[in-house]
Amino acid sequence: HLLQKHFGRTLADDNVQILDPATGTGTFITSLINHLPLDRLEHKYRHEIHANEVAILPYYIANLNIEYTYRERTGRYLEFPNLCFVDTLDNMDWQGASGGAVQRQGAFNLGGVSEENWIRVQEQNEKSISVIIGNPPYNDSQANWNEFNPNRAYPEVDHRIRETYVKESTAHKTHQYDMYKRFIRWASDRLDDDGVVGLITNRRYLDARQDDGFRKVATQEFSDIYVLDLGSDVRRNPKISGTTHNVFGIQTGVAIAFFVRDKAKLGQCHIHYALREDAELAKDKLAFLHQAAVDTIDWAEVTPDKRNEWLNQSSSDFSKLVPLLREKLSTRNVSPETQTVFELYSTGMTSHRDDWVFDFDKDLLGIKVRAFINSYEESRAKFGGTEFQASMLGTDIKWSSDLVSQLRADKPNTFDRDSVVPTVYRPFVSKYVYFHNNLNWSLYQMPRIFPSGEPGGNKVIGFCVNGKEFYALAADRVVDLHFTGDTQCLPLYRYTADGERVSNITEWGRRQFREHYGDDAITDEDIFAYVYAMLHDPAYRQRYEIDLRREFPRVYFQEDFAWWARKGQELLDLHLGFESAEPWPLERRDQDGVTPTRAILRADKEHNLIILDDRTTLAGVPDEAWWYELGSRSALEWVLDQYKEKKPRDPTIRERFNTYRFADHKERVIDLLGRVCAVSVKTFRIVEYELDMRTDVDPDEGLELRPEILAKLLQDELEARAEGRF
Repeated sequence: HLLQKHFGRTLADDNVQILDPATGTGTFITSLINHLPLDRLEHKYRHEIHANEVAILPYYIANLNIEYTYRERTGRYLEFPNLCFVDTLDNMDWQGASGGAVQRQGAFNLGGVSEENWIRVQEQNEKSISVIIGNPPYNDSQANWNEFNPNRAYPEVDHRIRETYVKESTAHKTHQYDMYKRFIRWASDRLDDDGVVGLITNRRYLDARQDDGFRKVATQEFSDIYVLDLGSDVRRNPKISGTTHNVFGIQTGVAIAFFVRDKAKLGQCHIHYALREDAELAKDKLAFLHQAAVDTIDWAEVTPDKRNEWLNQSSSDFSKLVPLLREKLSTRNVSPETQTVFELYSTGMTSHRDDWVFDFDKDLLGIKVRAFINSYEESRAKFGGTEFQASMLGTDIKWSSDLVSQLRADKPNTFDRDSVVPTVYRPFVSKYVYFHNNLNWSLYQMPRIFPSGEPGGNKVIGFCVNGKEFYALAADRVVDLHFTGDTQCLPLYRYTADGERVSNITEWGRRQFREHYGDDAITDEDIFAYVYAMLHDPAYRQRYEIDLRREFPRVYFQEDFAWWARKGQELLDLHLGFESAEPWPLERRDQDGVTPTRAILRADKEHNLIILDDRTTLAGVPDEAWWYELGSRSALEWVLDQYKEKKPRDPTIRERFNTYRFADHKERVIDLLGRVCAVSVKTFRIVEYELDMRTDVDPDEGLELRPEILAKLLQDELEARAEGRF
């Protein structure tokens, strides 16, 4: 349809060369054989249909499937001459749209299984490809580095990604080297001046902050883009299920995209977008795809904004607000002179081996870390300072590229007792962590914020920057990367190389507040508290919802600074002191004579219950405790989730150190739930009943209240009227 619409041609026409660059078992090619007119099939089959596969077993299966399908369609057997055993992303020996013959890597070095295969590759490379179709393989990164099979590098394709998608991005983090993006980059370069690329990939590039460069380049390299967004990204919408709602039964959202290149119309790209809702069941999406034609889909026209956003565009004044921190962007669009309120910020620490370096039990953590270090030292005795293959290492500990680098450098590793420190691992969940560079992927700037790792001496505002619902939470100790989603932390203080504690509020930031309010008595602690209150303000989050999904937060000046700073301090005191808060009087119900046999830890919101195990239930949870949410969960649900009995991912931990039993922590968890319940209720009341009612909102904008919140407000008013205190 798209070939006919844009070029007046069909798949069956002469010189319409078709390529499936990752054919797998040949599904797309066999479908094509069944689609083409019979009188055109033999010519296309012999000369103008091409397929590549790099895995040997799928290659042979594809060959069988394709030749069998052709025989079924025509009644006679004919060898398929255009299936190449080749890694498409290594095959750069062709005349491409990127500007001339690439010929750096070359098909000659691709390890073809025969001279005949090599000739097939060369003949394919001499063709001008009009159509590229397929479902590229996807492996963002190996699940376990101990498999010693990390994603291989593709220097030429990755170079093209760097000089296009990455170069044009303004994002702090541009993870553009997954297999989907590589195949799109390769296909764009390989396609002729007039043609179509049709690929099934994930949907992330449609609205992810890091893909702004990709979106910009795509509109430059194509004249029309059609995207059928099948949604169902479970990580963004935890209320759905991958197995129930996703067409592939996976966690990642899926999109079908057609990139049309009409050389005469480049520079005026039209984007056509259609969406299937997240909540639609996978079987219904598949039924739609089974009967849908491109020309019957209700496409919406999308015009990118100045930030190269296709979806979720914002027309707010967010860019005019006061910046809290300077994004360390890999872009020329950000000036190093940008002034901000905070000097230093940091990502939460990242271990890449949480099972080894975190634990509720301080003593067990020490035992695990010592065992890990002992195993490392045994490997160092064998391989330290020598050249070796990573596959030669044992698999009893969690290896990673940084740890292998330490081994190659013959770097010793000894246990440091002082590095076992408390941390806030998830919202309102404390653990111990081995806070040491040797066993963690990166501590980022945490040593400049908590130099000893011990609580006290500083506090941070953690906020979520992963494109999901924005939220913030304070901590007074080291935090993990996923403390608040993909966490960034704003500290009140920072420590110099000499160990001196200095304010992290910049002179510029301090001056903005003092001059605006005409008050030189405003302290850095006041500013910190004011910012914390602002980041909790429902009106602020609602007004700048889209902006907060893709940029670091900014603030504006409310009318009454002192009031907002005071409320921010109340929130800080609640959240930093959650372990010592006065518990909410939950009703404990134990079944007499029942010995608990399994941990449940489930929230029953309908009946305001928390079911701990088959003996104990906590009743009387107030509605407001559920309504205080951090992302997709209430604070209480974060606690319940972290104390569940789960099978450790690491096999060694699973076999040797899996001693966690909820029963050993039950009384402590009951106490913690009471305290977090109280903190939740008080936080909710401050945020929804005080901040929300006090915020400076344009009355023309209006402010939407969640139905359950509105109902609670009305109930409170009726009770107050009845008691004569309204």
